[in-house]
This record gives sequence, structure tokens and C-alpha cells, in this order.
Amino acid sequence: MSNPKYKNSRGRLRIGDDWNAITIIALSQNNPLKAIAELVENSIDAQARHITIIRGKEHGEHYLKVIDDGQGIPCDEEGIPDFKYVATHICDSLKRRLKEGGFQNIQGEFGIGLLSFWTVGHKLLMVSSGKDGKAYQMSMEKDRPGYSISHRSHLLPIKGTQLTIAPLLAGIRMLSGEKIQRYLASELRDRIRHSGVKIKIIDRTARAEFEVEPRQYEGHLIHDLPLLITPFGEPVYMEIYIAGKNTENCVSLFRSGTRVLPNISMLDFFQCEPWTSGYFQGIIDAPFLRLTPGTRDGIIHDERFAGFCDSITPLRERLTAIALEQGKAEEERMSKNILRSVQKAFLDAMTALPAEEYDWFGIEQKNARRLSTDNNDTAKENGILMVPDALRQEEKKSGQKEFFEIAGPLFSARIQPGSALVQAGKTKPFRAIGLDRSKRQTEENLSYLWCITEGKGDLDKLDGEMVVFNAPLEPGLSKLKLVIQQDDIRCETESIVTVVDSLFKASAENSEFPRKGLPGYTLESAPGYTWRSRYDEKRNIVIINSGHRDFIYAGREKARKLRYICRLFAKELILQNFTGLSSAELLERLVELSLYTEENLR
Repeated sequence: MSNPKYKNSRGRLRIGDDWNAITIIALSQNNPLKAIAELVENSIDAQARHITIIRGKEHGEHYLKVIDDGQGIPCDEEGIPDFKYVATHICDSLKRRLKEGGFQNIQGEFGIGLLSFWTVGHKLLMVSSGKDGKAYQMSMEKDRPGYSISHRSHLLPIKGTQLTIAPLLAGIRMLSGEKIQRYLASELRDRIRHSGVKIKIIDRTARAEFEVEPRQYEGHLIHDLPLLITPFGEPVYMEIYIAGKNTENCVSLFRSGTRVLPNISMLDFFQCEPWTSGYFQGIIDAPFLRLTPGTRDGIIHDERFAGFCDSITPLRERLTAIALEQGKAEEERMSKNILRSVQKAFLDAMTALPAEEYDWFGIEQKNARRLSTDNNDTAKENGILMVPDALRQEEKKSGQKEFFEIAGPLFSARIQPGSALVQAGKTKPFRAIGLDRSKRQTEENLSYLWCITEGKGDLDKLDGEMVVFNAPLEPGLSKLKLVIQQDDIRCETESIVTVVDSLFKASAENSEFPRKGLPGYTLESAPGYTWRSRYDEKRNIVIINSGHRDFIYAGREKARKLRYICRLFAKELILQNFTGLSSAELLERLVELSLYTEENLR
């Protein structure tokens, strides 16, 4: 038979151990910065106009003070600050009743904010004045159930409240004023903006002062966002900015001006585009959401949260479309920058590679057109490819130079060409070029010294800006060394000369590769196909397979993607230029071209 004692019994839940419950509540706040923000919010709720946070050390103990000029602790019937009510009404928030009575701009609702000092320090001392102008204080201590209230000697009446926590817990003694400033600027952004309160942080340990300014978001503010309609009557405030893609960009979730989550994608429902796209910054403020009382950084997943998730759909669709457009625009800009970098790397490589082998770009002809007729004839006669900076100097010899065009002191030396192929028994001219730090050609007070450090061959002279190398009758490798001196400045460089039986000219001369300059590139998505790139001769572009697994892997980092595209360019240009060579010879050419281009890749 059932026991009649338990049949249809009812009752009310109650706390069995009050002190154990208070301990659990006090330790539920695990973030000391959040605890400091709670204390600052108490001052804002008390209508404070100025709040000062002081971090320092006194008598060997670290302390933290929060001083405001607000209304102070409400007084009892005798005109004395009612500290007793504060200490004996845990979880019975006076602010909640005030809000129910129609008061605005008050944030507290749980009556446990003061207990958060347990996560900051060991003792709490709160000072406030009564109606008689005298100062009173209440002290509380971590892990102790008691409190004490007493008079406090003070020369002048205290306006507002002074709160001191000391000594600080060992784990947060290094909590800097700058870190507190950054946290409050984000955590209380809208509360600071709407209330107009001035918050100053004085870090006496670091000898620094900080003003807490509401966080300013980067990028461009998005206008005409859809109005979010919820069944709870309170509107959802949105302030969202579009910025460059960055993993640190995120949209924060607020409630009534106070940040709840630094990143809304921390919620499972929002772990998707556009919230994880990295394009957006800003806030979404939903004042009707219910928070977890202890940590104040969690959302209760009730009907209010479900209604919020349902109402967010129009905003999600709008931001997704914006993110797609932004992604396309950034991809286009990145493609232009990559093409510019790759083409510049190949142009720079041509100054070091033998022109006899790598002449399919038509660079020499292009540069020659930039010179006057006399200079053009001289360049052809000497077989020298002038660097762009030198060309600009030649073009402006007839006119007066601007101040910023005047070359500085010698900084580096260059031999042109940087490497060359010479047929056995033939000659090859070389030129010495002195450059300043900005790579402008300098010519004042220079002396030149040439020598052959390795291999055979000889020079027609050992000094002078231009020399002629006489190749030996047998193939081999020779190394030229150049020393340029300007007063006390001395710069050295080398050039490698490869002496061969005969020059390979057929492929470059007979190739149908059009001399249109360096090709461009375009992307074509062909997932599942093994080809990485191919050359379109009619359009003079390199087509890159953006669906290939290598392209996807390289695209995760900008520098890696740049190197990958540069190598594809080298592959296609080698295949087009050196037709008829064996696979081994093509690979040798590919290694050579890749070496010089990647060295100049930026």
C-alpha cells in the first residue's frame, strides 16, 4: 500500500543552507573584468556623471577603487545609508522593482552584483554619506558571512559612493588599467554613450591615466537595414559596419546597452554566414532577452530567444548578400594586386637572366621605345637592358631635376646583365650601375674596379663604367666581380657568365608566342580536373583552375597564393618559349625562372 503521507503532497522550494547558496552565487562570476563592469554599472544606475577607477598598491597590498558622484546608497528613515538592506537582501533587487515602477536606464535586476567582488579581492569597503552629511561605511569579506557598518571620519561630505577592494586576488594583481579601459569601452559601449558618463582610470602602479571612450567600429556603417519585428514589443537595435575581411571582426550581442556576448557566433544558431564571414563589426541589442543571473554572459534559450532567432532572418539575408558582394570585390582587387606583383617579379627577373634565352616578352623593345633615338641606338649597340630607374634619369637629363629626383649617396651596385650566356670565342658587353637607397641611379664621384674571380676569359679593361668580356674558346663558367666606390662608401656585386658552344636561339625566334608583353590571368573553376593552368594564346592570358585542390589550399594565405600563381606563370611561359626541349631541360628552365622571379616577388 502507498504511504498516505506522500499522497498528493505539495510544497514550495526553499534554500536549505543560506550561506552555501550565497557562496555559490558569489563565485558564479568567473571574469574579474566583468565583475568590475558590474560595479561601474551600479554607479551608472545611481545617475553618476563621473566615475574614477583607481588601481594601486598601498602598504604592500594591491587595491582597486571605484569612486562616483552619483546618488549614493539610498537612506533609511533615519537618513543613514541603508547598508543593512543591501547586505540582507541578496537576490532581492531594488532596481528590479524600480524598473517595474517605470524607471528607465537601470540595468540591475538580480541583486547579486555587489557579491562579484569575491572574484576581484578579499575585502570590500563601501563608503557613502547620509542626509546629515556624515560618512558611513560597510565592510564585507570574502568567504565570511558577516558584515559591519560604522561611522567613517571624513573632513568633507562624500558625494556618491566610494568602493575599495583590497587586497586583490593573487591571480589578477597584474590586471592593468589599459586592459580595464579596453574592456569597459566594449562592454559598456552603449551605456556610456546614452548616459554621457565620464569614466577615468588611474593606474598608479603603471603611472598612467586612461579615458574610457565608447568603442568606435571600423569600416562603413550599413544603412537601410531591415526592421526586426518581435512578438515582445521591444525593438531590436542594430549598428553594423562592413569592413575588410578579418577573423577578429565580429558582431556583439548586447542587452539594454551592456554587452552579453563579444561574438554572436558563440551561439549555436549563429555559427554560420554571415556572422562568421569576418566582414562585419557592430552590435545587435535585444533588450527583451533573459540572461543567466550569475555570469551575465549567457542567454536563456526560452521563447524570447526563439522569437529573436526567428526575427533575425531578414537581417541575415541582407548581410549575406552584402558579404557576397564584398567578397567578389575583394577577390577582384586581390587578383589585380597579384597580377601586378607577378608581372613586376618577372620584369625584375629579366634584368638578371640572359636576354638571349628569355627575350619572348619583348621587354627590351618596350624599354627601348622609352629612350630617345640616340639612346636607343646606343642601347642596341651595347646590348644592354637599362633598369627603369636609369631610364627615367636618361629621359630627364635635358630638363632640370626636381629635388626628390636627385639621387642620394651610393647604396648598392648592379651589373647589367646580372647573368649572361656567351658563345665560346665571342664577346659580351657589361655595364656597372650605382644605385642609391631608393634605387635611383647615382653617377657623381664614382670609381669602378672590375675583375674575374672565377673561370677563364678576360676583360678589355679593369676600370670604367662599361667593359667587354672576351669569352674563352672552351665552354665553362666565369664570374665577374664589380666594386663601385664613392668617397668612403664601397659596394660590391657579381655577375655569372656561362660560356657555351652555341646559343639556343631557335625556340625564342621561331616560337609563335606573341610578343604582347607579360600575360594576364583569369580564374576558371574546374573541380575534379587535374590541370592547374593553361595558356590562351589568342587572349594572352593564363587560365588558372580555381577549383583545383592546390589553388584552394594556396588561397588560405595571401603570400602562399601569390607564390602559387607565380609558379603557374613560370610553367606556362617556359612551355611556350622553349618549345621542342626535353622534359628534363624544361624543368631546368623552370627552376631557373622560378628562382629569379620568387626572389623579386612582393
